[in-house]
Amino acid sequence: MKDDPSSSPDTQRGERIAKALARRGVASRRDIERMIEEGRITLGGSPVTHPATFIQPGDIVCVDGRPVDPPQRTRLWRYHKPAGLVTTHHDPEERRTVFESLPAAMPRVVSVGRLDLNSEGLLLLTNDGGLARELELPSRQWIRRYRVRVFGLVDEKRLKELARGCVLDGVQYGPIEATLDSSKGDNSWLTVSLREGKNREIRKVMMGMNLHVSRLIRLSYGPFSLGSLKPHELEEVSHKTLLDQIPGLKSGKPGRARS
Repeated sequence: MKDDPSSSPDTQRGERIAKALARRGVASRRDIERMIEEGRITLGGSPVTHPATFIQPGDIVCVDGRPVDPPQRTRLWRYHKPAGLVTTHHDPEERRTVFESLPAAMPRVVSVGRLDLNSEGLLLLTNDGGLARELELPSRQWIRRYRVRVFGLVDEKRLKELARGCVLDGVQYGPIEATLDSSKGDNSWLTVSLREGKNREIRKVMMGMNLHVSRLIRLSYGPFSLGSLKPHELEEVSHKTLLDQIPGLKSGKPGRARS
């Protein structure tokens, strides 16, 4: 298979390698493009030099010298991420990652969104990068709910005003539903819900209210909840539940579910 980044996609030519490897749970498309630049991916024994390279069923693709498994049935897991793990496959600071903490029998997976180093709670994992991309789309409008411990004086009126959205440091944040659950001294627990989730959004918005987030636990992501999972535990979502919540899987979208 020759690299030909100038050609348009064609079903007879197969699928672009970045897209295909993302669907197989190798990494996100962006990370795969970086891996290609680093010379870590080969096709038929030759280094891949461009993410627009096409692959066909049966082609032998290797990442870091290890063959990539063929596409499998789309699967989804709920995982309780503890604090202290980064949600990335390769960390330049060599911190321990979520993926290094998973059981050895797990297939290659990618995360649906991310939780930062110090955040805990529900993290969805899938072996299908196409599904991960679909579940991350803002247009899905899924509510993400968090339990948040803050240090500082909580102004309940300002909390309610977050429901109208806000602008901090030139960044527009969408509506956030935040309620005060309990307080003890300068520490308070809040329940926070949002639909978008920009990078470190809750921490930044709370900082704008002079509140320091000392603990952040994601309780749910759309219809999927943390439930009784303990830190490091994971549980696969049944295929029936997955089909019920993601109707597009029935017709092969997203993620082109396979039996």
